[in-house]
Amino acid sequence: MKFYRYTIVALLAFLLTTNLTPVAAKSPISINPSSITQIKQSNILFEGKQFYDEGKLTQAAQIWEKAVKEFEQQGELRNQVLANNYLSVVYQDLGKWEAATKAVNNALKLVKQVDDGLLSAQVLNTNGNLKLKTGNPQTALDNWKQSEKIYRQLGDVTGIVLSQINQAQALQNLGFYRRGRTKLEQVAVDLEKLPDSLLKARGLRSLGITLQAVGDLDNSQKVLLQSLNIAQKSNYAADIAQVLLVLGNSAKVSNELTTALDYYQKAAAIAPDYRSKLSAQINQFSLLVKIEQPSSALELLPEIKNLFTNIPSSRFSVYSRVNLAQSIINNKELGVEYQELGNILATAVKQARELKDIRAEAYAVGQLGHLYEQTKQFSEALKLTRNGLTLAQGIQAPDISATLLWQQGRIYKARGNQESAISAYSQAVNNLKSLRQDLVQMNPNVQFTFRDEVEPVYRELVQLLLQDVDNLTPQIKQQRLEKSRQIIEGLQVAELENFLRAACLTYQPQPIEQIDKNAAVIYPIIIDNRLEVVLSLPNRPLQHYSNQVSPEEEIAVFNQLRQSLNVAFPANEVLPPAQKVYDWLIRPIEAELEKSQTKTLVFVLDGFLRSLPMSVLHDGEKFIIEKYNIALTPSLQLFESRNIPSQQFKALTGGLAKARQGFSALPGVETEITRIANFLKTQTLLNEQFTRPQVQNKIETAPFSVIHLATHGQFSSKAEDTFLLTWKDRINVKDLGKWLKTPSSNLRNREPIELLVLSACQTAKGDKRAALGLAGVAVRSGARSTLATLWSVQDKSTADLVTEFYRVLTQDGINKAQALRQAQLSLLKDTKYQHPYYWSPFVLVGNWQ
Repeated sequence: MKFYRYTIVALLAFLLTTNLTPVAAKSPISINPSSITQIKQSNILFEGKQFYDEGKLTQAAQIWEKAVKEFEQQGELRNQVLANNYLSVVYQDLGKWEAATKAVNNALKLVKQVDDGLLSAQVLNTNGNLKLKTGNPQTALDNWKQSEKIYRQLGDVTGIVLSQINQAQALQNLGFYRRGRTKLEQVAVDLEKLPDSLLKARGLRSLGITLQAVGDLDNSQKVLLQSLNIAQKSNYAADIAQVLLVLGNSAKVSNELTTALDYYQKAAAIAPDYRSKLSAQINQFSLLVKIEQPSSALELLPEIKNLFTNIPSSRFSVYSRVNLAQSIINNKELGVEYQELGNILATAVKQARELKDIRAEAYAVGQLGHLYEQTKQFSEALKLTRNGLTLAQGIQAPDISATLLWQQGRIYKARGNQESAISAYSQAVNNLKSLRQDLVQMNPNVQFTFRDEVEPVYRELVQLLLQDVDNLTPQIKQQRLEKSRQIIEGLQVAELENFLRAACLTYQPQPIEQIDKNAAVIYPIIIDNRLEVVLSLPNRPLQHYSNQVSPEEEIAVFNQLRQSLNVAFPANEVLPPAQKVYDWLIRPIEAELEKSQTKTLVFVLDGFLRSLPMSVLHDGEKFIIEKYNIALTPSLQLFESRNIPSQQFKALTGGLAKARQGFSALPGVETEITRIANFLKTQTLLNEQFTRPQVQNKIETAPFSVIHLATHGQFSSKAEDTFLLTWKDRINVKDLGKWLKTPSSNLRNREPIELLVLSACQTAKGDKRAALGLAGVAVRSGARSTLATLWSVQDKSTADLVTEFYRVLTQDGINKAQALRQAQLSLLKDTKYQHPYYWSPFVLVGNWQ
């Protein structure tokens, strides 16, 4: 059962403070104004509410269980509904899904006998939250639509707005990203209708958090700043602190660490309650450790410890202690004694057990196991890790289970138990896969990031699988190599989903012999002091070879090659690094490639290699493009292999020849677009016509098989910084994907486009993972193939290459990889354009046929 952690619950009368937890801020109970009076009239409900607010969830559940029985005996229907409703909420927090379902079903049944619209809406909200958390977003959406209908009948604008926020979250989970975004845009409009008030400030904050969760950081910040402004005008100190915390988290995600630190400091200074103050202080501490300011971090410790003395035992206090310890454990330069860390975590475990909070206990016990792992007390570490894992699996918490399985794998590895380590790592990866939706909607409160706690699990598993693999029996070796290939492709998919913040990539695993009998797939894998390579040939066993290369040497060679491709350097300076990379990736398999009559090399590139054009690799006599067709793919799991005859292509061509928005002119664009019309049926948008609305309209209303855009663009490791320039605006990666995948009604059944060409883009300077943006565009667009540039060549050579590409492509029996190779060779043979700067940046991503 999936645990959808980032549900934005309807926030009506009040919000609980944002808590640091291992998964997300705890969802508040959704209460309507008319319900507040009912709580005040019922001491037993209010008593449970106090326990809940303090994070004493088990005690709250016990009180409300008692309340259900009392109200049933007394025949008090309204209070029975309330008690069952609250009981469902707390059971959800405790991970008791069957009990939560039973309680909310009771509430749904009883509320039909009560003439109270607001109460009905509240129960529908609770049921919606439960359905979303347990992997049924459609039912959640239906519930929130019903609650919105009730609020509209009652004229409750606040209820309408917050029901719509919940609906947007459900739509995102269903994969209806455009509809979800439209819903959020409507929320923004409705919020503007409200007068400035505490409820409006909180509604805006909830909207900002939702936008943040779906990756729209720019609009999230605008909305959050508006919420902050309203809270500051009315001097709502608690709400000011809350929105400052969220803004700090957003800045941290955007790597604006100084800004994040400033927000946290301001939140700590103004927070009127210990929870917000402690959250802000721990966030500050964690960030100071991250930016290597240990002395400043240590200055905060006395105040943090003092705050702990004033906090009653609760889930919040458990998580806070664990998160503090987590920030310290891996940073020995802080000088905090292990004994002190042990005491912090032991207190957290003790409190969790007293609270009978299994989730909190699993988290705390697991972190205590990590402390023992760091001190190399592996027997005790393994015992604690297993205990935490048993607890987590018992309440179906795959997020905690994934972390502890990874930890268990590391411990087994340290003890030399390779088989057990592989088993634990494999289970960790499976748990991460089950959390795909959560991982891409990563709440920045969570100390669970892709680069730190997802990617390493995949890489370390591959490292284990390939360790001494050549010394194993042929059968076991093939099993290990096949699993390594699957894991590295899974990592590529996970990384793209993290980039796109959408778990919408469809898996279509295909054996290479079903795709192309004359293609070889090469998987370079960067691991510690080795550059591993796995080779897949049709109908042949997988092959493996390993290069002992230090990370420093790898980076030096890769940087040297990338720099030498600048036209300012002589062409012969490319050769030494190009030959070195060839020696690592291709030299050991030259004979196999010739023997298998390979015509196309397909690279599934890793890390910084994505920023290098493989066509420039050199064997000492020739560039590799002179011998093979070259293509790239993030994964053979992603791209459909079917294609259509190129003679039937209908193209949308567009671009900017003139200088716009601070970008230089591209004088060859007009020639480029004019020549394409010699080979394909085209519709063209040039210069003033090349606007964002025009491009959107054309894409959504006409069945193009080719879209060719010759304009400045940038590929970045951040989706929000990956864009194409138009006359007055920009098109970002998500916009392009939405337009291509959500056509107008007359094109509902159209096929994905065959070819997307971006002929004047470049990877962001200084961004080592910028080429991820290129793969992101290719995948998000849904295009079967994408032809793009790693850097922009502002010269007529681009028009010449593009012309030759289309000329060759429209010939019978020629595929895209062959056409690109012939086009690149035409420049290589031209004395004016022999330098790789001109011909090597063009890369084909996806289906090469």
